[in-house]
Order: sequence, then C-alpha cells, then structure tokens
Amino acid sequence: MINRIVEFLKEYNLQDKTIIVGFSGGFDSMCLLDILSQIKDLPDFFDMDIVAAHFNHNWRGEESLKEQEVCRIFAASRGIEFYTKTAPPTLRKTENDARIARYEFFEEAYEEYDADAVFTAHNKDDNAETVLYRIIKGTGIIGLRGISEKRKYFYRPLLKTYRSEILDYCLKHNLMPNEDSSNNNTAYQRNFLRLSVIPSLEKVNPEVKDALNILAENATSDNLIIEEYLSTIRPRVLDIDKIKVDEYKKLSKPIKKRIVYEYIQLLGLDYDSKKVNEVFDFIEANIDKRNGSTLSLTSSSWLYTDNKIIETIPHKKQVLSDKLTPLTIKKEGVYKFGSNVFTIKKYDEGKLFIFPDSTAKFAYVDLSDTGFPLTLRTRKDGDIITPFGMKGSMKLKKYMNGKGVSKHRRDDIPLLCNDKEVLWVTGVGLSDKISVKIRPSHVIEVEVEE
Repeated sequence: MINRIVEFLKEYNLQDKTIIVGFSGGFDSMCLLDILSQIKDLPDFFDMDIVAAHFNHNWRGEESLKEQEVCRIFAASRGIEFYTKTAPPTLRKTENDARIARYEFFEEAYEEYDADAVFTAHNKDDNAETVLYRIIKGTGIIGLRGISEKRKYFYRPLLKTYRSEILDYCLKHNLMPNEDSSNNNTAYQRNFLRLSVIPSLEKVNPEVKDALNILAENATSDNLIIEEYLSTIRPRVLDIDKIKVDEYKKLSKPIKKRIVYEYIQLLGLDYDSKKVNEVFDFIEANIDKRNGSTLSLTSSSWLYTDNKIIETIPHKKQVLSDKLTPLTIKKEGVYKFGSNVFTIKKYDEGKLFIFPDSTAKFAYVDLSDTGFPLTLRTRKDGDIITPFGMKGSMKLKKYMNGKGVSKHRRDDIPLLCNDKEVLWVTGVGLSDKISVKIRPSHVIEVEVEE
C-alpha cells in the first residue's frame, strides 16, 4: 500500500506540496494519514507538508468530541499539524448536508494553508457503493463513472485499494481508529447498501464489487468519447451559468437531456433521472414564452426559462430598488449607481453627425427639451415611457412586456428619468422624448463595473 501511494504522489507531482488530508479518524483516513506520515520522511518527500483536517459534524455529542480528541492525539503522534472545526447545531442530519458542510470545511483548510491538494480516503468499496447508489437513482452514464481519482484539487489516493486491505493494514500496524456508531445505522442509504444490499448481491456474484468498479471504468471511457463530441457543442449552448435558448433548440433530444443533466450538476443539486426529466419537460414547455416561467429547484432557487435564456434565480431576490437610493444628475459627468457606471457628456458639435447605430448600453440623445436635473433610479409604480418612434406614452410595465424583459430582471434595470417619465431603460430602449431628430446634444453610456 505504501508503494501504491508513493507512485500516486509521483504520478500527480505532489512530492513537495502542501496536502490537506480529510481525517475523520476512521479506518480509511487513519490508514492514509499513517502511510503519509511514513512517506514524508523518505528522501524524495522531505518538502511535503501534511495537515490533518477533522470536521466534527457535532451529531453525537460526547462521542463526537472523543473522536475529535483521538484525531488530534494521533496527528500529534505522527508530527502532523491538526486543523479542526465543529459544525453548528443547526446542521441538518442528512448525508447530503453533511457532505456539503464537510467539503466546505476542506475548501477552507485548503485556503487557510495555501495548500496544493486535498486528500480524501475514498476506497474501492466506496466506489462500488457509489456506482450502485447511482444505478438505483438512475443518474445515467455520467453517474456510472463513480468517484473520480482527481477532481479539481481533490485527490483519492486509496481509490484502487479495497477496504479489506485497509483493515489489514490497521490491524498489522496496531492502529486504533474511531468506530463511528452511525456507520451501522441502516437508516442512512449508503450504510444500507454496504451492510444489506451488497452482501445480498455477493450471493449472486461474489465479485460484485469488482464488477461495479469495472463498470465505472467502462463508463469513464465511454464518457470521454461523448465528451469529445460535446466539447464542440457546449461552448455554443452554455454561457457560464446560463443556457442560450436559440442554440439549445437546435439540439437533438438526447443532447438536450445531456445538457440539462450537466446544468443540474453545475448547480450542485442532488440529481436523478426523475429530476432531469422534470427539468427537461419544464424547459421544453416554456422555451417559446416571451415572459418566461419558473420551476422551484430548491428551497432557495428557481429555474427560469423564456424564449431567450435558461437560468437560475433566487426565490427571494433582493432587488436593486431595495438597496439603491435614486441619484440626481445635475450636469454632465460620471456617476456610480450600484454596480453600474453611468456617463453623460456633451456631444462635440464640431463633428459631422451621421445617425449611427446606438447600442443597448450607448446612445446619442437630445436633451434640449428635458434638460437637467435628471434622475437615475430603478422602476416604481406609475412609471411611463414614450417608446422610440411613437408619440403617445405607455406604462413602463407594458413596455417591458413588449420588449420581452424577464420579470425577475425588471427591478434591477437602471432607468434615466425625468420625474415619472422614463427616458432611457438601460440595455433595453430609448424614449422618443430624447431621440435625436436633427443633432444630438449629449452622449450617454452605462457600463457594469467589474
């Protein structure tokens, strides 16, 4: 086992790096930490720094505190720095919440120590259980890949090691790991698979764990082929955390579903075939709607879909109007309004004016009739606008409907106003009241500050 981890460290060039080790004090992580404590004394590994990071879930009171102390003492006995944190009592007792909190802690440790890697002690049995769990949940070929040996800065040096080998190592080296009593509670799904389902499957195939690991390897290979194809499509469809509807609609149904699957993963949601199909069906039903619809994803977020974009939005979005005080513009200059930088300057009358194309964030205007002061603010009840090219005014709400502005975006848009008369809906459109008939008096521009 020691040689296997030495080769792992060399393969990923981690011989002289700072490594955070997720250390519960159980058999797997104690075995890993003990091996690393021996390796760091080898000539090629003198510059390797190890930090044992223990997250106390705080679920089992005194038992959890004792386990924390066992971890501290063991790390000290191996000359390894110990870093720990106790979860607040409010942490929900679910596997998913525990995993999220644990990995947030590992990321904190990674930043705290300016580390190069985080090691977790997942082993070959864990991978088999994960694949089986995902088969049952119907997560598709991506899920069948199982646990990855490396993801970002997270590494799994024991992933090619069976739990039986780890137990033998601990026995041979007289290690006394923590034995978490909750590991025997079959109310937790993973425990049920490990203690009840896999032993039953072994009656059909004694090497079912090998079979599940081979399935993961095959799924990984097949997924690389799919990924090679998708890499040419994905940049056109995904825009950071949004899906572009016009490109999405060009895809075949299987590729659409794959994009939806990846999008749900991107959001960090617990996913299965039912969730993928629910999201897919919702998108298909709403991608032609101008004003869009929402689907609840979690207690804090919605999926929003209209005929332009698919994205997630918070349930209770604090809009700019809650945070920003209207800003009076008394003269030309540069003004900061939230994350927007608004510029208004006089047009150079010495230039020959040819009606150029204004952009969503830039426009030539004529303020001869309105003049100053003007106001920068967000929308409020009673706002009206005279759309470009029209003589009569209409309610701003109706104007935004006609322009297909998403409902959840409307309270964020900075408006240039003259009392309740909106002169410019930034990024959307200009009022006819300040449109250029002969020559512009001013140039206005708005940029989002980085």
